Amino acid sequence: MKIKRQKQAKKTLSFYKYNFSFREPYQVLIDGTFCQAALKNKIQIKEQIPKYLMGEVQLCTTNCALKELETLGKELYGARVILQRYQVRRCPHFKNPVPASECLLSMLEETNPHHYFVATQDRTLTTGLKKIPGVPLLYIIVNTIVLDKPDQLSLDHVQAVQLGELVSPSQQQNLRSMKKEQGIVARKDGDRRGKKRKRPNPNPLSCLKKKKKGVPTPPLKNSEEGRKRRRHKKSRTEGGDAP
Repeated sequence: MKIKRQKQAKKTLSFYKYNFSFREPYQVLIDGTFCQAALKNKIQIKEQIPKYLMGEVQLCTTNCALKELETLGKELYGARVILQRYQVRRCPHFKNPVPASECLLSMLEETNPHHYFVATQDRTLTTGLKKIPGVPLLYIIVNTIVLDKPDQLSLDHVQAVQLGELVSPSQQQNLRSMKKEQGIVARKDGDRRGKKRKRPNPNPLSCLKKKKKGVPTPPLKNSEEGRKRRRHKKSRTEGGDAP
């Protein structure tokens, strides 16, 4: 059973790597419900998640998730102690904390641009995750950490990308870098500017030195008189040679 579960996890990881550009170290957002379940089932999160995902992992949480455990009292003290060991990612609710489910969903935005895994037992949060494509879900069942299969929304998103109806996140990043190299930038109002035009080469006639004013041009009379003399001499020599 363990080998089958590991194969399924590897297959699911390959799906997210190939279609949503997930890379190590994997970032795993954890809430208090997952820590409480791990404590109850004697699961060492820090050891077992990297082993299960077969790669380097960064375990993290948010300030709202920690505040939520504090308000729930002593019963969840052990879960709070575990959650405090992980990195705290900055969320937009620092001054006004919100429920952990709402906070974690806001961290994912609309397309999970930071490539977060989410580890939770919260059904409200799980339902919200199903509305965002490309979010791997971790949960605990029967003393075991499980990586959920890709949901239907993620599968539909990948199919739309393959059919050319959508652009994948990796392709969007490549397009942005290409536009930057080509000098194409977006305006603030959303309109796109065209490619920067190079300055045309200067007109070669404009590069010629200008004639200095005041310098008289040579008179044409002298040249015309010289031509007449040469013609006159030529005609005389031809006439003298005749018998």
